[in-house]
Amino acid sequence: MSTLVLVINAGSSSLKYQLIDADTSATLAAGLVNRIGRTGDDLGDNATHTGSDGQTHRRRAPCADAAAAFDVLVDAFRDHGPDLVESELAAVGHRVVQGGDRFSAPTLVTDAVREAIADLVPLAPLHNPAHLDGIRGATEHFPHTPQIAVFDTAFHQTLPPHAYTYAVPKLWREVHGVRRYGFHGTSYAYVSRRTAVVLDRPVAETNLVVLHLGAGASAAAIEGGRSIDTSMGLTPLEGLVMGQRSGDLDPSVPGHLARAGISVEDFDRGVTKESGLLALIGDSDFRVLTDRVDAGDDEARLALEITAYRIRKYIGAYAAVLGRVDAVVFTAGVGEHSPEIRAAALDGVGGLGGRTLELDPVANAAATSGEHRISTGDSEVAVLVVPTNEELEIARQVVELLGRG
Repeated sequence: MSTLVLVINAGSSSLKYQLIDADTSATLAAGLVNRIGRTGDDLGDNATHTGSDGQTHRRRAPCADAAAAFDVLVDAFRDHGPDLVESELAAVGHRVVQGGDRFSAPTLVTDAVREAIADLVPLAPLHNPAHLDGIRGATEHFPHTPQIAVFDTAFHQTLPPHAYTYAVPKLWREVHGVRRYGFHGTSYAYVSRRTAVVLDRPVAETNLVVLHLGAGASAAAIEGGRSIDTSMGLTPLEGLVMGQRSGDLDPSVPGHLARAGISVEDFDRGVTKESGLLALIGDSDFRVLTDRVDAGDDEARLALEITAYRIRKYIGAYAAVLGRVDAVVFTAGVGEHSPEIRAAALDGVGGLGGRTLELDPVANAAATSGEHRISTGDSEVAVLVVPTNEELEIARQVVELLGRG
């Protein structure tokens, strides 16, 4: 059976893709078509493709919609390889952000599945419509290839009711689906398995606090490879301070602002696009934050303290939930590449669950790539950096599903 999977991540204005051999973990090609829907002079070279020749090719490619973006994708593979026909694709794997409580595993896309993803649009109005466009475009171009949806929320379907249930009216919960769903699940699935390898123990015997820190950020308590709590909730807004998202917020804030004349639309835009680090320092890039801290900027120093404090609170809370913590794991762009954020998050955390935790400042500061330990040899709780690979995880889940079929 072929193990080649074309992994698609369709957004509202972009289409990311990778061709992955799930058996060897090799990425054979990767590309991006962005600024979908824009045709102005500022479009620039909006499409990139790195193919068989190892070179990155750029071109200007106006795209009215996701279907047009797939035309660009197919042309890029034809011109720069690998040839998708000769490659014998096993499937196209689609990242889908919101699967609600209906999907706990990768799923073959059928008309009924499309309808279910559409039904969940109210829970993910920015994401699920784009994913449906991506599925439609892929189906048109690869009509005889299985289309598999891999849901970001699926990993968190193991949350117990006491962790996912909000204390809100029954109508909201049962009719409108108001509950904790959690996100970044594909990343957590990959990282929890890789962490078990680094620790040299079975996944079922590991208790982890994993911190997925990027422009979007979340934390998860993972017991024996199963998510038992996570910081994001109904939407990706709850939890940690993010690049442009507020994270935890008093539920009375929308009502308070509504009485002051701020509309629901303005509030939604404010907490999703104008909050987080952007609101604190005027920039959503965590590299800018640490540069400004190094330069002695007091505003940036406060922003770092706010960000780190929120992370530290979740580490402590999840240590209490887990009882025993084997490792604290940093992943995603900021988690993997910012020793300053890691050190600030663990500042003052001397132990978890009665076990010592000691960060090694030299190992933490070292420019080390790949999976590595940044705690001291005496630390009973390991502190690790484990790079995530959501695309590879999607490809592997797709091939596993096809193998079971």
